[in-house]
Formats: sequence, structure tokens, C-alpha cells
Amino acid sequence: MKAKDALGRRGEEIACAHLIDAGFHVEARNWRCPVGEIDIVAREGPELVIVEVKTRSTDAFGHPFEAITPAKLRRLHLLGAAWVAAHEGGRRRPFRVDVVGILCASSGEPTIEHLRAVV
Repeated sequence: MKAKDALGRRGEEIACAHLIDAGFHVEARNWRCPVGEIDIVAREGPELVIVEVKTRSTDAFGHPFEAITPAKLRRLHLLGAAWVAAHEGGRRRPFRVDVVGILCASSGEPTIEHLRAVV
């Protein structure tokens, strides 16, 4: 496994633990469809949440949140609509997009930031 893949996998594990600790229920991880992949599908109470996880080992090339471009955000909304179509019985159902940014320095605890309802 490439170091980048291992870092991404570790970040998703950290993000899942963070979400569960915050009271979320994780329904799926790494869900794929023709549009792309959703890192985490979760619920906060009755609300469906599409979660993008961005993990970095350093902020030398920018903060993890800087990787969320307008095009990436549009794709996340398309992915959320695809999830709803595939899993919610064909009903149109609202959802929100959250981003969890993680800095995993080689020493110490990771820094976790959670942006809710990114638009």
C-alpha cells in the first residue's frame, strides 16, 4: 500500500471515530457509483450527512480544507443525490455535506476539524 493511501485510510478511521464520538451513526464507507466515491455516509439524528475526509501529514501544501474546490463540492452534492436515489426508496430526501480535515503529524495526536453543512 502506498504511503498516501495508508494516510488516507488512517484519516478515514480517525474521522469515523470522531463522528461516532459526536453522536453520528456511520452507515457506509467508501461507497462508489459512476459519479465517484463518498468517503463516509452518516446520520446525525434523522439528517443524512455526506462526509468528505481530507487528511494531510503536514500543512506545508495547505490546509486539508483547501482541497475542497467548488468542483469537488458540486461532485459531493451529485454523489449525495446518487446515494439518496440508490438507498432512500426513490424518495427525494435532503442531505448535507460535511468535511472532516485531519492533520496527522508523525508525532503526537492528530488535529481534527469538522466543517458542517459546507455549501
